[in-house]
Amino acid sequence: MSQEFLRPLSELVVPANVLGVLTDIDDTLTTEGEVPAHVVAAIAQLKDAGLKVVPITGRPVGWSVPFAAAWPVDAIVAENGAVALKRNAAGGLDKLYQQDEAERTHNFARMQEVLAQVEATVPGAVRATDSHGRECDIAVDHSEFTQLPQAQIDACVAIMQAAGMNATVSSIHINAWFGGHNKLEGARWIVRALFDIDLDATLDRWIYIGDSTNDQLMFQHVPLSVGVANIARFVPQLQHLPRYATQAERGDGFVQLAEHILAAQK
Repeated sequence: MSQEFLRPLSELVVPANVLGVLTDIDDTLTTEGEVPAHVVAAIAQLKDAGLKVVPITGRPVGWSVPFAAAWPVDAIVAENGAVALKRNAAGGLDKLYQQDEAERTHNFARMQEVLAQVEATVPGAVRATDSHGRECDIAVDHSEFTQLPQAQIDACVAIMQAAGMNATVSSIHINAWFGGHNKLEGARWIVRALFDIDLDATLDRWIYIGDSTNDQLMFQHVPLSVGVANIARFVPQLQHLPRYATQAERGDGFVQLAEHILAAQK
């Protein structure tokens, strides 16, 4: 596959009854590891227009706390669908899980064993620096603070899968976990929990934007799926491409999508 199969964002017809935007975070909202102020402003403009906005990320729930508190979003779904943060009536944050406490405790111990095996077996493999904030998955850094060749990335994934884990590769990390959740299941869960909406029955009224292989399920199932321009890096590894692509990369690409949606609302 090549990027030429992606249609330009200008061809995306925004439904008049669009419900909201589901978005990846790293290298979709972020630029060089930061979420610029104009990206946060674009999220606020979408919310002001009556749309729902939910980031769905492989990042840990601990890392997500300050952003869930500060960003104008309905919730943040973290750890590839396992846990979510949403504001409560008192102004604090509630933490919602897909697995009960006993299952999380059991899985956590097993995941640490696999993580230790990966680090001991694969040359150059090290746990992500945000690992202390993880509750329901593990992560190995491949592009955030270190550069891991594709062969080593594949070796990490193989060890994780051999242990019975789900494994996926984002733009910066290799994530793995026990359980049936993923970004798509996380989206279904949070849309039902927060809004009492059946995602599958309303898929044509949602827009998803992402940038890498761990967004594939969303690209496959959401008809109005968008890749920021830097998805070009992952196109050779994607079995399911987004339908559309922005001209700009990373956070600027998200802003282009927000502007496109808002223009269609006028």
